[in-house]
Amino acid sequence: MSLALEAAELPADAIEVGRILDAWGIKGWFKVLPYSASPQALFCSKRWFLQPAEKGAKTFIGTVQLSIKEARDHSDSVVASAHDVPDRHTAEALRGARIFVARSSFPTLEPDEYYWIDLIGLAVVNREGEALGTVSELMSTGPQTVLVVTYDHLGKPAERMIPFVSAYVDAVDLPGRRITVDWQPDY
Repeated sequence: MSLALEAAELPADAIEVGRILDAWGIKGWFKVLPYSASPQALFCSKRWFLQPAEKGAKTFIGTVQLSIKEARDHSDSVVASAHDVPDRHTAEALRGARIFVARSSFPTLEPDEYYWIDLIGLAVVNREGEALGTVSELMSTGPQTVLVVTYDHLGKPAERMIPFVSAYVDAVDLPGRRITVDWQPDY
């Protein structure tokens, strides 16, 4: 089967925001696994860029562009429809595709709001200036987000979890690539 999707160049500011899980319904909708607890980038962007799944069947090659008609929340995932995906058969061919969105199409954040992608890789230090590690990922635990901070403990990688709330986070310095927290190494 050949998909009639428009070949495209991945934007220089593209960020991977999710992947297509499977077809949803019979009218060409598909289910998406977002990589963020708040997938606003998927809802705001009308142009998604897809690349084939890393594993499994490759139903297309290179980068293609999807013109999105609608994307919305659906229980624990997102469902979407696109102009070039008219039926279930075509939607099934997208299974596993990686979804990228241009960073320039992300919604504007309020002060003291951050995209998770911007926090990953930042150094974490406490008020005393002690290095606590580097943010390797973030987890949503329901009422709050938790920084997963990786550090070296006696020559072996270890993790510490720090709630990403104002009670513990003093400052986020994106240009300086640093987060200052009220946290001790032995917590």
